[in-house]
Amino acid sequence: MGWSVGQVAGFAGVTVRTLHHYDAIGLLSPGGRSAAGHRRYDDADLDRLQQILFYRELGFPLEEVAVLLDDPRADPQEHLRRQHRLLTARIGELRRMAAAVEHAMEARRMGINLTPEEKFEVFGHKDPERYAEESARRWGGTHTYEETQARVATYTKDDWQRMKEEIDAWGAAYGALMDAGEAPASAAATELAEAHRAHVTKWFFDCHPKIHQGLAEMYVSDENYRAFYESIHEGLAEHLRAAIHANARRLGVRDR
Repeated sequence: MGWSVGQVAGFAGVTVRTLHHYDAIGLLSPGGRSAAGHRRYDDADLDRLQQILFYRELGFPLEEVAVLLDDPRADPQEHLRRQHRLLTARIGELRRMAAAVEHAMEARRMGINLTPEEKFEVFGHKDPERYAEESARRWGGTHTYEETQARVATYTKDDWQRMKEEIDAWGAAYGALMDAGEAPASAAATELAEAHRAHVTKWFFDCHPKIHQGLAEMYVSDENYRAFYESIHEGLAEHLRAAIHANARRLGVRDR
């Protein structure tokens, strides 16, 4: 009856040598032997091994694990409660570390002159890297892309904060325009489309009306850009595309 040392090693993801070592130091001695004298592990042995491995994963030395498990005042439920508390704390710390690393990677890729904490504070849950990746794919190596990269590399936290405030104000105005039922070709809509073009020119690159028309198509076709504008107001991506084309026509540029 029971399980062999090889079977238990397979269950637990440890080596046979590790189980032999645990037996030698008295940390986990199998409850039985086969007729041939081979180690045989029962359910209680597997429970103890699980506890050992939990504590080892948490960084406890073997000597301390032995003391904890052999404490007559502690029942198995108490071990599980203690391990749950420790694991929960460790998971929280690892998540914080992972977030810090992700933000540092993002800052390096974006060339933004912000600490990870500052950038997270500015952008919140919107991930600017999604838009940077799409821009790089479409325009990498072009003058427009290089100009954008050179500009954003110099921006400070205050610069990005001002940019975000401008975007938020523009989005609120455009949402109100849509709620009022203004058509994309209306004067109010084309004025906001022109304000959008001016914003791109101010912060990223010289956005000619023809280039603006190309951006308008991307705002609808690319899922990341579309999601961004839809998060401001439902239907905004399509409405803005039409308004940008109407504004380009007003400025004497033909539709693409």
